[in-house]
Amino acid sequence: MLLRRIAFVFICLTLTIENGMAQQNGPAWKGQPGPATHFYDAVSTYVNPVLPGDHPDPTLLKVGNDFYHCGSSFHFNPYLPIYHSTDLVHWKVISRVLLPAHSGMIADRPGSGVWQGAITYFYGAWWIYFSSGGQWFSKATSPAGPWSAPVRVKENAQTGPLGYDNSIFVDDDGKPYMVIKNGQKVNRLQALGQDGQLADTVINLDWINAHLQYSWAEGPVMCKRNGYYYYFPAGDVSGGQYVLRTTTLTADSSKWERLGDFFKPITDPDNTFPRPNHISAPVQLADGSWWTIGQSYEKRGNDDWSGMGRQTSLYRVVWEGDRPWGEAPASGPVVKPALENNNTPWRSVHTDRFDTDSLGPWWHFLTRPAAAAWSLTQRKGWIRLSPDSGRTHLLQKETDHYYTAVTRVNVNDGVQEVQGGIYLTNGKQSVYARLYYDHGSNPRIVFQLDTARREMPYNKGKNVWLKMERVAHQLTGYFSTDGKNWQQLGAPLSAVAIDKAQPDFNSWVGTSVGLFAEKGPADFNFFVCKDGFSALPAVGSSNYYGIRKIKHGEDTGVTNVSPQGGWLMISGVDFGTAGEAKAVEIKGSAAKGGTLELLTDDLTTGEKIAVVQVKPGDRLLSTGSLRKVSGQHDLFVRFPTGSAGDITIQGIRLLRTGK
Repeated sequence: MLLRRIAFVFICLTLTIENGMAQQNGPAWKGQPGPATHFYDAVSTYVNPVLPGDHPDPTLLKVGNDFYHCGSSFHFNPYLPIYHSTDLVHWKVISRVLLPAHSGMIADRPGSGVWQGAITYFYGAWWIYFSSGGQWFSKATSPAGPWSAPVRVKENAQTGPLGYDNSIFVDDDGKPYMVIKNGQKVNRLQALGQDGQLADTVINLDWINAHLQYSWAEGPVMCKRNGYYYYFPAGDVSGGQYVLRTTTLTADSSKWERLGDFFKPITDPDNTFPRPNHISAPVQLADGSWWTIGQSYEKRGNDDWSGMGRQTSLYRVVWEGDRPWGEAPASGPVVKPALENNNTPWRSVHTDRFDTDSLGPWWHFLTRPAAAAWSLTQRKGWIRLSPDSGRTHLLQKETDHYYTAVTRVNVNDGVQEVQGGIYLTNGKQSVYARLYYDHGSNPRIVFQLDTARREMPYNKGKNVWLKMERVAHQLTGYFSTDGKNWQQLGAPLSAVAIDKAQPDFNSWVGTSVGLFAEKGPADFNFFVCKDGFSALPAVGSSNYYGIRKIKHGEDTGVTNVSPQGGWLMISGVDFGTAGEAKAVEIKGSAAKGGTLELLTDDLTTGEKIAVVQVKPGDRLLSTGSLRKVSGQHDLFVRFPTGSAGDITIQGIRLLRTGK
């Protein structure tokens, strides 16, 4: 009733950044899972996906207190990025296994390349097994690399072709096995020797899917608990996850028991990740809980984000006796594992100012030639993309539905017809958006998606700032001569053709965003994907607790639903260079008022950067002194305690000047 009485008058509000540390001053929430958990004062929950964007066929490895993830990288290279986490929620790329120089055996086109990426540890070393026209492995003394040149796994007549989407299971005695998958009906096990090659005799499990009970029965993984071996096959790319068990590794089907579906039925009508599957082998934590990660396309009704690819979520595994169940996907916050994050930010597209001599491991290329067509040394503080012919790209996996990508591009006057700018593409590279500077006899700024095209003459030199704003399925292009004052390039374009489900499953891969150059070299001074000086819609949060969306006409905001407060987190916000952000502008409304807090990186250990005194009459007054904030941070907004639904936030934007 209170919400109905609030006047939805969205106003722009300015607040000054202040020093301070986050405080735990709210009551504990008693509902789950224990009486001492502070859901409103600390980040004790997460919202899936934990690896947003295209992360298909996930594998998960636990070694000590660390977790590692890899999966299929297909034609994106360098191949097989290794992710590291200490809490299963926050992940970062620490290495890439296979460099383009070692990839002559890999087909260089969408849907080809490297499949599987099964990272494992046995016999005192790190191994990763992958598929590319056969099974291969690389080896390292650390998951951060360097990784050895690939070695082919030798096939034999008894085992048969080794296929793809295999995994590695290590038994309690340290003996490793390859979990082999080829086609629809081949499911087998075979031990591995000290040299990483197949050993002993094959354990034939072809009966598992002899009648196509599980569609393709692909991506099988295994774990062990209480003397039982558990075998988890996935249905196919669109979903389905199943489980079988036995007390002995045998080909005798009578010794195995089919347990049926792995995931519990979905009861959340707002869930946007239906039919998760292709899980990793479940792992057990020190507190006895079990967890797994799995993939799913994102879709709810007509709101289709399947084009982003198969995104990876974290699921708790619960046991009913010796029967495992994956908890059903939920649209809202989930209690996170009892683990500590090691200051890793939420997975988001990285800002890069190209001020080092090496390229960050978060970048990828679409072709092998493109992986050699760049330089960070030809012009200090810039990256140069130099296509030999046609177009070259430097991209990252797209991770969000709301962001503003910004870059500064510069071309050489001596080279005609060069094009350079921001690029967003689907996995097949058949539908893409480009916002670019066209340097030719008639210089212009062009914004194009499929057959839709916006353009404007640009005669103010070869140096231009470009900005592409995404608000859900809508893209808007801007350009600037100084990076501060922007001119919109015509009406927005619809990105539905990029975002929706694609033919042939989008060649198995999802959307990417970044930079491109065409017909000649172009220099880029930086790339920012979530520009803090542009609008940051509150509905674009990656994590939250105790809040809900409110729709009023065309405006969408968020408000807290509990008198104990609530919070939201917008991941990967770029605050610019040191001292650049002077103030913050908030668009929202309030009825009674209270105190709104902004923090970076965490609710308990992060820096409190702003306090907003919200007073009756829809006015927010800033308090505190200026504080310098720079670089890329996760931005937290904490709602006040005392009442629910009083303050509604629509969006946030950094300012380069004070109030």
